[in-house]
Amino acid sequence: MTPTLLAIAFLLAVMLGYIGVCAAAPFARCRRCHGFGFATTTDRKGRPKRGKTCRRCKGHGIHIRAGRHAYNLARGIHRDGTR
Repeated sequence: MTPTLLAIAFLLAVMLGYIGVCAAAPFARCRRCHGFGFATTTDRKGRPKRGKTCRRCKGHGIHIRAGRHAYNLARGIHRDGTR
């Protein structure tokens, strides 16, 4: 197998794997708050303390994956013909 075909096969496998992940679990934990929905801070004694609500996920702790978001937009364009 040539290196080009090997690279294409590898990229195809990665792409199909990501499509499977987006189909099985369309939401992922927020990278900023690690799924808590708020920033974790500590007080002066080192004990964990709840911080402000995460602005990225708006306190939900999850966000939609980029692939699933693209799929939802494509489906809406195909169905409605608008957007």
